[in-house]
Amino acid sequence: MDKKKGAINVGVSIAFKLVILVTNILVRRFLIQYIGNEINGLNSLYASILDFLSVAELGVGSAITFCMYKPIVEKDFDKVSALYGLFTKLYLIIGGIILLGGCILMPLLPYLAKGYQNTNVNLYVTFGLMLISVVISYLFSSKTSLINAYKNNYITTTVSSVGILLQGGMQIVVLICTKSFMWFLLCRIIAAVLQWSVTELIARMRHGDIIKNKQKVDDDTKKVVVRNVKAMFMHKIGGVLVNTADSLIISAFIGIVVLGKYSNYVTVMTAMVGVLTLCFTPLTSVIGHMVAEENGDAVRKYHNFFHTFNFVLGVVFFLGYYAVIDNFVTLFFGENLEMMRTISFVITLNYFIQFLRQATILFRDATGTFYNDRWKPLCEGLLNIGLSILFVLVFPEKYNVVGVIAATILTNLFICHIVEPHVLYKYAFRSSAKSYYVKNFAYILIFAAALTVVHFCMVSFADQWLMLLANGGIAIGIAIAVCLPTVLCNKDFRRYVKKR
Repeated sequence: MDKKKGAINVGVSIAFKLVILVTNILVRRFLIQYIGNEINGLNSLYASILDFLSVAELGVGSAITFCMYKPIVEKDFDKVSALYGLFTKLYLIIGGIILLGGCILMPLLPYLAKGYQNTNVNLYVTFGLMLISVVISYLFSSKTSLINAYKNNYITTTVSSVGILLQGGMQIVVLICTKSFMWFLLCRIIAAVLQWSVTELIARMRHGDIIKNKQKVDDDTKKVVVRNVKAMFMHKIGGVLVNTADSLIISAFIGIVVLGKYSNYVTVMTAMVGVLTLCFTPLTSVIGHMVAEENGDAVRKYHNFFHTFNFVLGVVFFLGYYAVIDNFVTLFFGENLEMMRTISFVITLNYFIQFLRQATILFRDATGTFYNDRWKPLCEGLLNIGLSILFVLVFPEKYNVVGVIAATILTNLFICHIVEPHVLYKYAFRSSAKSYYVKNFAYILIFAAALTVVHFCMVSFADQWLMLLANGGIAIGIAIAVCLPTVLCNKDFRRYVKKR
């Protein structure tokens, strides 16, 4: 495995993600302070709708990089060029589909944004601006995928991260000077255009010969691409139905005010998860090259290490999140925005269960086994929506949000954590996943127990900062007590670390 490229990709990604985390928190703080929590909820609703529309992307990004690994290793540049040309056309079509889908959904906005009348903004114009900023990103997506396929994720990460930081800076200035949601969204378009320009320039400088070499994809390659795209399409649907359904259901059934409060918790959580997943996703291309060069047994050993590493990261950071999130929301977003402790508990448990899939997802994408469980995400998504709507209707009003999140937890446990490992072990490692199941569900039970211990050990002070530090310290202590014996008892993990 190319450890140097992997280390560079991970290091650059994490460094930028931490800076972006701080920037996003500041932007949200100013948004709530200068325009209000209702607009914050509306902004979150728009983002969820556009995530839903991004199903049109069909998972082409993952299919692209996977299809390019082998020809790059074999130095078949004509085939790489042909694939690039095909994907450029696909992305342009996808951008058009998303634009059309957004326009079709516009008349439904008043029904999805319960309580929007208090915001005093034009739903159609503001949503249209965010829609345009998303469509622009597809104009240079094929060049981003080309750069990533050569294991240079750190380049595209730098470009996108600088664009996000520039966007955040402009939005803060605009909020202070104009208090306008419309100008706030225009900053997204400006940042997207700048990212497009820089990515175009870098791609032509580094891979100009591939971009200029106009080749056509042969029928066999086209069949493989179509096969992989169809599989990733199913995964994309499942991801969208699970990850965006919660926000849409909360907005439509409970209201954008509650969605605004909920989105504060989820923003911090997803930002943290975004940082943690960068310990995995930048390695997809590196592992993809390794798969093309090494045998399945060697790949399985790497997966075993990453699964335990996945658990250790999750325990430390998710226990810490639960311990400090209420104080964090008060300190950084404002008073009276906290939610019930029960809600923060299920949010933490839900995202840990999802995060524990990262090692398996990393190796699934790198080995191309996403085709073999292509129907899983659709079942996952439909079950999640059905349970979420059922629970939001039958749970007491005070626990509506808990019901929505509980549906997602059940979906992940009984579909994702069973099907994904089975497919990976059967088709990539050619072995049984029984030992993985035992260890994986043990990890989940251990975390749930540790989370409960943290809940009962937390202290309360009048000073928010003091309470945050004290509870954070308690969480770290409990995390160490959980992780240390886990690592010491895992021979494969110790052996791998010693070799590093």
